[in-house]
Amino acid sequence: MERKHAILTASGASRWLACTPSARLEEQFPDKEGVAAKEGTLAHSLGELMISHKLKTVSKERYKWGIKVITEDPLYDNAMQEHCENYAAFVLERFSEAQSHTSDAKIFLETKLDLTDYIPEGFGTADVTIIADGVLDIIDLKYGKGVPVSAEQNKQMMLYSLGALSAYDFLYDINTVRVTIYQPRLDSISTWEIPVQELHNWAETELKAKAKEAFEGNGEYRPGEHCRFCKAKAVCRANAEMNLEVAQYDFAVPAILNDQEISDILDRAELFVNWITSVKDHALDQAVNHGKKWPNYKLVEGKSNRKYSDEEKVADTLLKAGFAEEIIYTKSVNGITAMEKAIGKAAFAEHLNPLVIKPQGKPTLVHQSDKRPEMNALESAQADFAEQLQD
Repeated sequence: MERKHAILTASGASRWLACTPSARLEEQFPDKEGVAAKEGTLAHSLGELMISHKLKTVSKERYKWGIKVITEDPLYDNAMQEHCENYAAFVLERFSEAQSHTSDAKIFLETKLDLTDYIPEGFGTADVTIIADGVLDIIDLKYGKGVPVSAEQNKQMMLYSLGALSAYDFLYDINTVRVTIYQPRLDSISTWEIPVQELHNWAETELKAKAKEAFEGNGEYRPGEHCRFCKAKAVCRANAEMNLEVAQYDFAVPAILNDQEISDILDRAELFVNWITSVKDHALDQAVNHGKKWPNYKLVEGKSNRKYSDEEKVADTLLKAGFAEEIIYTKSVNGITAMEKAIGKAAFAEHLNPLVIKPQGKPTLVHQSDKRPEMNALESAQADFAEQLQD
């Protein structure tokens, strides 16, 4: 894991390379490790342990103890077990591929990489590094279920690659770097290759200068998509100004927005909503945890719904009072996700696949870069109408 006080983190490289002053600005804000981060840490530990066990680089006792600790964690579940098994199988398949053409190929797990040749005080930790003749493989597990992350031109992975080359390129004649981002909960595996010379050229012509500028806190604030995980995004003036540009469209005037203006607003919408949410979260956190008083706002108790303090006692009380069981309980078949978890995916597929249907999804407007095929809304509406007539 990277030090919490690292200024230029590899994971934040896409941000500080695009907006060089942001790294120093973020120093003013504490790190917050939420449930998702803790879940990711646990999944990484499980994946590493599984791979080490298959490679026989960990003792049986250490493996059993590690599995016991992980499975007793409240964040562990069967889905995590399955995802990590698949991740381990993927890594081992890549390693086997490397061994097929380089008998003494090497694999390293959770390796700390020195990046000081390119970044002041820089370092990072790669999940999996595979070294073989000709190809260096870097594999990164991302356990979150937010958004798919592309490996193409991914700055974090490019930094890991540079660190791995500095550490290991004396072992083999490496001419290509292959980076992979593995996101099991999004069913996404993204892989990208770059020639070593091209990677070094990028480091010399762009990375070094930007890293120096960022480390010194210089440069211009340049908000954009990279602001999504910035700790300062809620209060950053440049980010606010960019998002408030959407206010240039006055929806009250008679003039109608043209197609390009609407498309422009759609382009900004996700970032705008993300920014508004971050501002609201920041204001609430300051009010609740730090006693902050915001002008024109006050902290009140939100609406809550009634709930039973003890459902078993509720049922026992009513049964003793003579109420029929069918009045007290509502019985229904488990949903698909719950049923798969209860009986296992293999049994589910064997017995229930013929009984599962997948209705057409609700039309969703996305950017042209989205990989899903375009649907014909008119044809879809006509099909729905025809189906209603048949019913």
